[in-house]
Amino acid sequence: MAAADPLDAIPMHGRVTPNLQQAETVAGRIVALDRARTFITLSVVLYHSAINYTYFGQGGDRMHWLGFDLIALFNDSYFMSCMFFISGLFVPASLARRGPSDYVGRRALRLGVPYIVSIFVIMPIAYYRYYVAEDHFTTVWWRMISEGPWPSGSAWFLGVLLAFDAAAALSWAMAPQLIGRLGRWPAALLRRPLLGFAVFLLVANAAYLPPHLWFGDGVWFMPGHFPLPLQASRSLLYTVFFMAGVAMGAAGLTTGPFAAQGALVQRWPVWFGLSYGCYGLILFLAYAHHNWIADFDSPPLWWRAAYGMAVASFCASMAFAVPTFFLRWRSVPLALMDRMQPSAYGIYLLHFLPLLWLQYLVYVPAWPAAVKFAIVLVGTLSVSWLAAALLRRLPLVARVI
Repeated sequence: MAAADPLDAIPMHGRVTPNLQQAETVAGRIVALDRARTFITLSVVLYHSAINYTYFGQGGDRMHWLGFDLIALFNDSYFMSCMFFISGLFVPASLARRGPSDYVGRRALRLGVPYIVSIFVIMPIAYYRYYVAEDHFTTVWWRMISEGPWPSGSAWFLGVLLAFDAAAALSWAMAPQLIGRLGRWPAALLRRPLLGFAVFLLVANAAYLPPHLWFGDGVWFMPGHFPLPLQASRSLLYTVFFMAGVAMGAAGLTTGPFAAQGALVQRWPVWFGLSYGCYGLILFLAYAHHNWIADFDSPPLWWRAAYGMAVASFCASMAFAVPTFFLRWRSVPLALMDRMQPSAYGIYLLHFLPLLWLQYLVYVPAWPAAVKFAIVLVGTLSVSWLAAALLRRLPLVARVI
């Protein structure tokens, strides 16, 4: 992976694979990991398209379907931690090739600039649909940035990831051997993958369970009214998953734990089996919460601890399951996903705009929830994909997204 571009879980660009039967890498890129990142982007769009039609969604559409609750719960429980995990994989090679100062500069361009554009332009236009009957756009925009609430949408991930990248670069500058030593820890995954995963599982639970019990899942860190939110219960979890990705990347992407022919990849059904087992436990606990616990708003400690352990274990399992699945089936043609891959970052950045306006347009008709969801999902994905592809024709924009 030494020749690959230092990308995180979202910023992606490159060429479409001409023949996956003959090549596992394209232009120095690992096709399977590009697919994994594109899959996570699709999960984000799917989640945001479904949540308006769930029963637990606040301020959503009046049309609901329980199946969308299952989709939203599945995606929301894992995808952000998986995004941070995959983000960390590419950090060591990038730092080694570019050095800390150049690395931070490039990450500021790829993450910082889209973050600023998103919070000052994309998100105000997207959220203006809530105020369209009240004031002129410029009035609403100024009130957002001067008084709040100042929505960040999915752009919050970029700000947090940039902070993580800067911390990794600082560590590299102050102690160049630190990340290399960190890469020795995943060596157990090469020899004893189940033992290595068990350690990762314990670390994930240790990072998530205490904040989850202390804060609950509804508390977000919000500095003033600025668009820099971070879910309190998952702040340590995201940090640990990013660091775990850095450690795995330091061990080598093509020769380390994620080697295509390695024991970790060959056991991809194990990770998926554990993932769905943990998700089944999450559903069971959710059912118990609704039906067997008298005080719904204050569940007992045993339930909160069990739920937190199930979520952390699900995140850990999916962090292994998603990359290993695409690595194991790297030779299977996935033409649509490979065509989408160069625009995936742009889709992530832009999708909130068509999403919220399409939800607004289909809000009044009494159509079934599935019909509204299909319109929102297909329309959001199509519009954001087309817009990202067109924007990428501009050389300056293509350097960023």
